Amino acid sequence: MSLAFLFPGQGSQHPGMGRDLAEAYRESREWFEEADRALDFPLSGLCFGGSEQQLALTENTQPAVLAASVAALRVLEAHRLRPAAAAGHSLGEYAAHVAAGTLSAADALRIVRQRGRFMQEAVAVGAGAMAAIVGLDPASVSRVCREAAGDQIVVPANLNGPTQIVIAGHAAAVARAVELALAAGARGAVPLAVSAPFHCPLMRPAAERLRGLLADVEFRPPRFPVYTNVDAEPVREASAARDALVRQVDAPVRWHESIHAMIASGIRTFVEVGPGRVLAGLVRRIDRQVRVLGAGDRDGVAATIAELVP
Repeated sequence: MSLAFLFPGQGSQHPGMGRDLAEAYRESREWFEEADRALDFPLSGLCFGGSEQQLALTENTQPAVLAASVAALRVLEAHRLRPAAAAGHSLGEYAAHVAAGTLSAADALRIVRQRGRFMQEAVAVGAGAMAAIVGLDPASVSRVCREAAGDQIVVPANLNGPTQIVIAGHAAAVARAVELALAAGARGAVPLAVSAPFHCPLMRPAAERLRGLLADVEFRPPRFPVYTNVDAEPVREASAARDALVRQVDAPVRWHESIHAMIASGIRTFVEVGPGRVLAGLVRRIDRQVRVLGAGDRDGVAATIAELVP
């Protein structure tokens, strides 16, 4: 079995996430207690009892999703499940590095809370937007974005699959791109309910602020390869891991390419570790021959352990 862990990003949050893990597993319960101490903030209460509106605030979303992902990871680790590689979608790349030992979980939590704040503050509320384009290939979406941009910015931001691409940029330019995409034959072009235009050049101020923050955090060489969003290639050195996390903020998430690269390296089983099943669905659409499991809640974690632990 050649196994990879995948970690979800922003958008996978939901009220109550992690609560059943904390109730069922000592490892998860102890981790949430550690997370609360690391932030000097009741993050567990936000995860377990926060409203959708509270969890949608970017500076809350990012540490909450990371904490719920690590809660599941701790249980898998306690059952001696060790991946050969890992990747995370945007924010999830931090959880992948926690799994690989590149970052301590407490440091990762503190970083992503600031990362969320930096990203929110980079663009005035309402000035940016994102939209999901379904049914056009990357070249067609890039062409639509160029035609729609004018003197503004709109670019592919999340390359999730061969015909599932999220665009981001100035709100007016994104709206123009949505209309052009539909006219070009897209099956769907849907504005997303997000608080900022992530993974586009408008995020550059956030990337520069994050660079300064990460310079003061200890990074260690990953115990196994972590496939980065920005290059869709495995990173094996501490300095390269830090640099990739800075560059991903204002660059596209090359998820489709990352999954193909992992499969080419020999990965045949993927486990989505954390809330939601978004990544599991994306992987199934990319390659139906690989095995995909979800370990985001008590039942999913238990089923994953039952299937993978001898």
